[in-house]
Amino acid sequence: MTNSSLKSQATKGMLWVAIEKFGLYAGQFAINIVLARLLLPKDFGLIGMLAVFIAIAQTFIDSGMSTGLVQKKDRTDIDFSTVFVFNFAISALCYLMLYFSAPYIAIFYDKIALIKLTRVLTLIIIINSLASVQRTKLLIELDFKTLAKINILSVIVSGSIGILFAYLGFGVWSLVIKNLTGAIFSVGLLWILNNWHPSLKFSRKSFNELFGFGSKLLLSGIFAQIFQNIYNIIIGKYYAAADLGYYSQSKKLTELSSNTVTQIIHKVSFPVLASIRDDQKRMISAFRKLIRMSSFIIFPIMTLLSLLADPLIKTLFNDNWLPVIPILQLLCFTKIFYPMSAINLNMLNANGRSDLFLKVDLSKIPITIIALLITVPLGIRAMIIGFIITSFIAFGINTYMSGKLFGYGLLKQLKDMLPFAISTIIMSIAVYYSILFISNNFIKLIVGTSSGIMVYLFVNYILGSSEIEEIKSLFKKIRKRNVKSIS
Repeated sequence: MTNSSLKSQATKGMLWVAIEKFGLYAGQFAINIVLARLLLPKDFGLIGMLAVFIAIAQTFIDSGMSTGLVQKKDRTDIDFSTVFVFNFAISALCYLMLYFSAPYIAIFYDKIALIKLTRVLTLIIIINSLASVQRTKLLIELDFKTLAKINILSVIVSGSIGILFAYLGFGVWSLVIKNLTGAIFSVGLLWILNNWHPSLKFSRKSFNELFGFGSKLLLSGIFAQIFQNIYNIIIGKYYAAADLGYYSQSKKLTELSSNTVTQIIHKVSFPVLASIRDDQKRMISAFRKLIRMSSFIIFPIMTLLSLLADPLIKTLFNDNWLPVIPILQLLCFTKIFYPMSAINLNMLNANGRSDLFLKVDLSKIPITIIALLITVPLGIRAMIIGFIITSFIAFGINTYMSGKLFGYGLLKQLKDMLPFAISTIIMSIAVYYSILFISNNFIKLIVGTSSGIMVYLFVNYILGSSEIEEIKSLFKKIRKRNVKSIS
């Protein structure tokens, strides 16, 4: 693949993934607001208690083999079919384990309602396994357009059904129905729109090869899911369901921002980086651009969300959700290095070094455990402050291997991020003073957001950030395409 064709595919892919993620962001955000007004914090808390079990099961089902398919160059139809058969078999096994474990989960959290909720909600594990390979195939083909359409439609349909059932008084079950409906609708569209269907053949040779790569990612993924959801477990165990609801809602808002950026870059960067891994110079150049663009976007977004958390929650939610404000303000800073951390780990996978990926992830476990042991007795806010500190340390650990293998480690990455950090600090001062004497929360949001964006872009323009030009170039290409399609 030539430089121009690769850049064209990456740009087009980035555009469609951006459309998908921002479409999902807008849809989920609007749906979440309506549901939060119709439901109680404890309803969200009950679902949050089950999140870790579903996340770990999903990790077991894939076992890193989808990533192995993307990374493998000479993949065959038997490879895809092998992964499909394995995914479905493991999903059925995981569901049965969770079905019979439901009473023990309810005892652990001291919530009897979790027995039925676990047995119904975890059906999503089997449903999702039916389309894991179809998603991977579209990702390999860089067909982000189809993925975008499927995901956005699924959110709209499932969200609408969830709101209807919440309005009819189904409580926490409306969230279960929403999640299951979204999974069924998404799987159905993937089977209809994808030109690949499994032959149901299983090759031991193919399995051994793909699992050999994926097994390290499986172990890493299990630990990652446990530690990403450990706050849900601890808050659900030692605090009220409503407290977990506040935390879950705050986490959802921060993840809608940070994960949107991360997933846009991850979806496009992994197949692109994997395709040019034999050309070290091109790969490192692409790596650096991804780090710069990620920090250019994520620094102002998470900082703005923290600064405007008070008027945002008061404008969009009812009084039941006011305790979310201080949690949200702190949680924003746990995600400020998240996209760049993901890119550093992506580089290891793209180069076939899932063994190093595992070692890097395992090295962060003691830090998380120590932080929790110190902060859990001090309350939820102390736990989140500990989370912020560990996320900063984790970023440093993630960059260590990048420095060792590619000569682009922590100091060089921080140097590339410095202009955006400076711009964000100046933006924060401008936002603080622009809303200081405004009493109306809605006007605060409008003024704070618009002044923040303008100041941030202006400072970056003064500093000569190349990202401004890249964004301009992208919009010009979009405009040209629109003109051509109209004519």
